[in-house]
Amino acid sequence: MAAPFDELVLAGPPLDRAADLRFEAGVIPRLLGEPGTRVLDVHEMRVPTVGGPEIALALRHPEASDEERDLVLLGRLGGGHVLAALQHGEGGTPLRAVADLLPPDQASLAATAVALDNWHRTHPRCPRCGGPTEIAQAGWVRRCPADESWHHPRTDPAVIMAVTDPDDRLLLARNAGWPTGRMSVLAGFVEPGETLAAAVAREVHEEVGLEVSDVRYRADQPWPFPASLMVGFTARAASARLAPDGVEIVEARWFTRDELAAAFETGELYRPRAVSISARLVEEWYGGELCERSDPAAVGGR
Repeated sequence: MAAPFDELVLAGPPLDRAADLRFEAGVIPRLLGEPGTRVLDVHEMRVPTVGGPEIALALRHPEASDEERDLVLLGRLGGGHVLAALQHGEGGTPLRAVADLLPPDQASLAATAVALDNWHRTHPRCPRCGGPTEIAQAGWVRRCPADESWHHPRTDPAVIMAVTDPDDRLLLARNAGWPTGRMSVLAGFVEPGETLAAAVAREVHEEVGLEVSDVRYRADQPWPFPASLMVGFTARAASARLAPDGVEIVEARWFTRDELAAAFETGELYRPRAVSISARLVEEWYGGELCERSDPAAVGGR
């Protein structure tokens, strides 16, 4: 088995974002005229794909109608440039369902496209004056013509943590919105004025009443569903006494390795999906593979 955080879905290799071109006047029309340019349609966290079982993004040649669409420069890929056509192409596949089936560089490209599409779609107005904003800097900024303010894409940091007790059992919990049988490690958003380690300790205490220590960073993963960066940690609980808050967390349990494997084998628990860092945190503790590859027809929890 490879190291659990090698080839983490959506986390690499780094995309050449061609940031040097963002300030070039008329760069999008120029790129539309270049023979090596390709366009990725993106709509409601969906992207077009081709093939199976080996799946790839369906990148297309520019069309005349692209000149009238909102386009974002994603970067360079395979010797050419790739643009995202925002809110276009409704028949795509949910990225969350196929991200782990795409080549790693295409998964990173799609994650960037989905994140930017979500941001542009939900931030059409200026937060200062309420006026309509317009796309600038090749899609990486929105500018307010009324007050000349500039607004950049938002990413919300969140912590996700594999918590173990003094007997090295793993904590899994069920969110209030999940069906019975769907459990995962704890996670939550970082609050203002808070370090990542402090967010881990606070979230664990709020959700299940535990005090933790030995908080250690493991890996991080872009999570554009809609706009997060998941930062993974391990932590050690001082005791095994659980007190789920009953609001966000309705069920929490400790598992030994044998108990977790048995729960997956009997169907008591759903296996974690390979697309999320949560699966890798569980596998690192377990010492082997437990997750299933994503089914393109289904979209599950984290």
